[in-house]
Amino acid sequence: MRSVEPDPGNPWPHDMTLTVEHRPGLLLQLLWLREAHHLQPHGENLPPLLSETPDDASIPSDVAVRADWEASWPQAWHATVEHMGIDVDPHSFDRISETAHGSPERAALLQATRGPGLRDHFGQDVFTDPSYRKWEQQSIDAHRASPPKALADIPERRDLDALIPAWRPGLTTIVTIPCRGTHNRRIGANALLVTDRTHNDSESYRTALASFS
Repeated sequence: MRSVEPDPGNPWPHDMTLTVEHRPGLLLQLLWLREAHHLQPHGENLPPLLSETPDDASIPSDVAVRADWEASWPQAWHATVEHMGIDVDPHSFDRISETAHGSPERAALLQATRGPGLRDHFGQDVFTDPSYRKWEQQSIDAHRASPPKALADIPERRDLDALIPAWRPGLTTIVTIPCRGTHNRRIGANALLVTDRTHNDSESYRTALASFS
């Protein structure tokens, strides 16, 4: 979102750029994994359950594997969330192409650009499970089927007077997750994680934005 040039009649600051990420792929994978495999991880500041519960994993994990995933899930979640708050250098992909396949330099650049390698820990095939594919497609279909909002009803326009004081100190990215209830988390200096419910409710969204002002 950005106004191309100064417009005295437009309340949106012409130099304010904001990204709203509604489908944070790695976070969605972790949220699915937690519920489809009935993990019960413990830790601080973990997100609430998904609004739409996925089917049980078609390929169930054994007790030992599930215990390992459960123990490591909080760390994977926090690492992935923190990565969402990093502004990726646009030249990273050029540098990746200049490194040798299989080299430590390429691996480091890939991780910095793509985020934590969830498949390296949870397995290469875990997210090819039919349960994940079904849940992912249902989410995409629901998003596409939702009626477009009027400009004034878009949360960033609706609550612009609360957004601007959050943008001035550095907010540039809003990340939403399809979880129940309200859950707000400031990510580094530039990003904010909220649930869809928080994003859609003006009072809750204003409270979340206030963490930046």
